[in-house]
Amino acid sequence: MSTPDIPLLDISRWRDGSQAQRAQIAARMDQALRQSGFLLIENHGIAAGLRDRLRADASRFFALPAEQKGRYATPLAGRGWLPPGGEANAFYGETADPDRADMKESLTNGRDFRTGDPEIDAAWFAPNVWPAETPDLAGLAGEFAGHARELYYDLLRMGAVALGLDDDFFVSHVRSGTETFNINRYPPLAETGPAKPGQYRVAPHTDWGILTILDRQPGYGGLQVQAADGTWADAPYVPDALTINVADLLSRWTGELWRSTRHRVLPPPEQAPQEELISLIVFFDADVDVVIEPVTGNRELAPVVAGEWLSARAASATVSP
Repeated sequence: MSTPDIPLLDISRWRDGSQAQRAQIAARMDQALRQSGFLLIENHGIAAGLRDRLRADASRFFALPAEQKGRYATPLAGRGWLPPGGEANAFYGETADPDRADMKESLTNGRDFRTGDPEIDAAWFAPNVWPAETPDLAGLAGEFAGHARELYYDLLRMGAVALGLDDDFFVSHVRSGTETFNINRYPPLAETGPAKPGQYRVAPHTDWGILTILDRQPGYGGLQVQAADGTWADAPYVPDALTINVADLLSRWTGELWRSTRHRVLPPPEQAPQEELISLIVFFDADVDVVIEPVTGNRELAPVVAGEWLSARAASATVSP
């Protein structure tokens, strides 16, 4: 088994460091994204208290009866409550199997933004659906996502420098991009019962867009990353650090120099039948009309339109009734 290279990087060395420090951290980022596609980022500026309050408010929503949460139900790629059994990440290119749907529920929101194009705005920037029972949740989520977006831009600038591109090359194509903020609850084994063969809290998959920013809790049923040799390894956890990973479109943009790596969240563990985890995950995308074509690496990859790619991926992970 090979251990994936997932370093802990101090983003303040990019934000406030000398030119030499900025070049050094950008090079280390590039090295890791070529090998594992994952990073840990510390000193990111998203306060622990904000994350704690966000989890506490989300927990109050998730504790409501299912019929009450059902008022806010949405299908995958919508906004609102995605009930247990609504998503199956392992079936890209196949028909999703409802018997092996991911063992989670999610409260999903998106960027409150308008591009000025009525068709794009109607399709991609629908109003968020917030539970009346937790009135502070919208503000907390918006604050978290705003800080995460600034980190996203900084990471893309670091990456551009590492690849010898103009600092704002990537950022200039994502400022009007969509984003999806999933608050994922992973229920305990005592609630879900044992996983079926091939079933996970989140099944093996790659993310679809540009970059993912994750604030996770440690646990037995935690995040694993697939190494280049096909084996699986527990993702490292550092208190207060955020987990970052490359998604499909950014991998294509770099001609697959940077890996969009398969990862999974293990099923509820027998060792801790009461373990319940909540993850805060923001999936950042490009502008939906941007054509993604390689700027380095394998330039033979076919160009794709960002919005078309995202729609196809969402359809493949949706569990039909």
